[in-house]
Amino acid sequence: MTWHVHADPMMWIAGVRALYLQALHPRAVRGVLQNSDFRRDAWGRLLRTASFVGTTTYGTTEAAERAGARVRAIHRRLGATDPATGERYGVDEPALLLWVHCAEIDSYLHVARRSGFPLTDAQADRYVAEHRTSARLVGLDPDDVPGDRRELADYFTAVRPDLAAGPEAREVDDFLRRPPVHPLLVPARALVWRRAANLAYAALPVWAHALYGRAAPAPRAVTRRLRTTGTALRAVPATLRWQLPPKHVLSAVARLGPETRPAPYKVGRRVAILDGPGEGTAS
Repeated sequence: MTWHVHADPMMWIAGVRALYLQALHPRAVRGVLQNSDFRRDAWGRLLRTASFVGTTTYGTTEAAERAGARVRAIHRRLGATDPATGERYGVDEPALLLWVHCAEIDSYLHVARRSGFPLTDAQADRYVAEHRTSARLVGLDPDDVPGDRRELADYFTAVRPDLAAGPEAREVDDFLRRPPVHPLLVPARALVWRRAANLAYAALPVWAHALYGRAAPAPRAVTRRLRTTGTALRAVPATLRWQLPPKHVLSAVARLGPETRPAPYKVGRRVAILDGPGEGTAS
């Protein structure tokens, strides 16, 4: 399922939704803001994240394991400080890694299905289960990670008391609404990026809107917008879309053969599991 879902262009909207969601965990977002100048290198950070997801989905097993080892090594060196208590903690705490993981997987799955990507409930559960592998790569015990939609929903119910839209979340919110760009690109930001970011924010759960302090939009209107956007983006030829960096899908198809080309229509049929030697770990 991951092989097909992650080739969908709506994953870019889903990725922004994940950022909005992740920012609501004060300890997790503090670890990001205290260890990176995300405002100065926002686009580079976004592309590095996309490259990691692409590698763990479409790269060889060896490439995925190397990418995971790099991420774990970086996280081991980083810490954050709670300004209220002075507590110092590592950004690789399992609870924080689990929050980031679940916010991403929930966002990818939610946006894909709500925008019209054809996944049955069983296929959606399989997608969640497949990402126990990606969780392992960042340092989590797969047995501690939700393996289906029910377990994912239970996790969010359990973690909600820990969530809040603190100063760091407000900073991320402000950044995502108005990311820094070259002056000549300001009109494009208003025309393209703001619409994408607004749609990603609109797709958040009702309780997340409440934490941010803004009224949640009408669900039916959001679904219509997601489906309209998904239809429009999927109308762009896949081979053209996949030319954008980091081109993991094109590399994988070239390596494995044209019959492995990911496509939404294939999920309605029996999908072969690409688990032979050298295939992507999450596919």
